[in-house]
Amino acid sequence: MTTLAQIAAELAGYDPQALRADMVNTFLAKLVQPVTDSENIGIFQALGRVLAVDLVSPISVPAHDNSAMDGYALAGAQLSLGKPLTLRLVGTALAGKAWQGRVAAGECVKIMTGAIMPAGLDTVVPQELVSVAGDQITLAAGLLRCGDNRRRLGEDLQQGQPALLKGELLTPAALGLVASLGIQSVPVLRRLKVAYFSTGDEILSLGEAPREGAVYDSNRYTVFGLLTRLGCEVIDMGVVPDQPDLLEAAFVQAALQADAIITSGGVSVGEADYTKAMMKKLGDVTFWRIAMRPGRPMAVGQIFRDKLASSPYAASADSYHKSSIATGSAMLFGLPGNPVAVMVTFLAFVRPALLRLMGCSASAPPLLRARSSEAIRKKPGRTEYQRGIVSAAPDGSLQVQTTGQQGSGVLSSMVRANGLIVLHHAQGNVAVGDEVDVMMLSSVV
Repeated sequence: MTTLAQIAAELAGYDPQALRADMVNTFLAKLVQPVTDSENIGIFQALGRVLAVDLVSPISVPAHDNSAMDGYALAGAQLSLGKPLTLRLVGTALAGKAWQGRVAAGECVKIMTGAIMPAGLDTVVPQELVSVAGDQITLAAGLLRCGDNRRRLGEDLQQGQPALLKGELLTPAALGLVASLGIQSVPVLRRLKVAYFSTGDEILSLGEAPREGAVYDSNRYTVFGLLTRLGCEVIDMGVVPDQPDLLEAAFVQAALQADAIITSGGVSVGEADYTKAMMKKLGDVTFWRIAMRPGRPMAVGQIFRDKLASSPYAASADSYHKSSIATGSAMLFGLPGNPVAVMVTFLAFVRPALLRLMGCSASAPPLLRARSSEAIRKKPGRTEYQRGIVSAAPDGSLQVQTTGQQGSGVLSSMVRANGLIVLHHAQGNVAVGDEVDVMMLSSVV
């Protein structure tokens, strides 16, 4: 198994105390090994799951040449005469069955959307483009070309060819495509199990009475939402105080049940060392100071399950002996404690890594370009993720403005934002009208 030291040795300029944000995903891509266990599930249960193998089409779609609209089917060669065309109507082709008649020169067939094209006919004229007199239609010259408004056999999907590829996320559109092939169940990779907990003596769970110096835990609920939206099986382990025995028990039980562990708090410089010390004791972990804002501190690594079996805390891990993941290692992501920093580091780094762990071929949403409607101060030498509101400018292009105060504890700004303005490592100040990259949040938050 690849160690963190081996990965670090392959990355030119790697510095855990001043790590570029773009290097984080490169590092994680080398560390993460996708799950391989799969199962067959019904199409109604497959939304958001990852396809385990290429899905080969058993049929061609469409199965026949057919009409793309209501109109009149004709032989397109007659259109080359360059003058109005008058044809005699000899029948009607309905969707769902083939029309059995024959069409001679100078004749046409009324046809419905989706109906099989009659033999010898290759073009459909929309009904609104013709004039009708008795059993004759007339089409003006120059309105149509041969082959117009005909869907060809297999133009969407060819029999024997992949309709969907291994690693694709099954979206609503993908489910419709699967159904169009007559397929009732699909092979998918198993759902990812992710355990998470918050750390700190100052953290209050909901229902606890307020006390001086303490804050209610918001990270637990934010992370729950992010993981649920991603389609993970979530194991909520609550709040763990800064006590070595309780932290060890939490890490051991999480590692024996989950593919990945996410913690918030306890990885910043100057904080109590218990969380970091326990990570080091139980796993192969590196502690980063990332050149970014917000978020700077982060821990990444893996906990090897075969070293935990003898732990006194292993027996209390739910489903340990029944688990299909009781060997190998659990990925570990130690996130900072500030609420916005938790969300930003999750979206920028953890989410792409979890998608890769899920076996998904797409790991991150694309960055869009938008014009800044305000000046933004930015120092080169770090990547900044500023909360932004993206909207349409009067000319139809995208524009973006910040939500205002960008402190890492201002969680309300994430509620107002619909995107993150990504200001890259070498980028400096942004002037009004400058284009910036934006990560839209609608599909991930």
